[in-house]
Amino acid sequence: MAKKDWKCGGGGAGAGAVYGLGFIGALIYFIQHAATFWLGVYGILKALVWPALLIYEALKFFRM
Repeated sequence: MAKKDWKCGGGGAGAGAVYGLGFIGALIYFIQHAATFWLGVYGILKALVWPALLIYEALKFFRM
């Protein structure tokens, strides 16, 4: 059986790094501003989905 030669350019690596840094920044921000434990848990969940919230607000702002 012949060995498959995978040729991937790795073009998505930069996006993963940006998302990772954004996640860490959002996590720190939301946890610092949490007044209770459950708001901290809610902040962790918000940090996971911040790109979706950002796009939603941008589309709402531009009325698309």
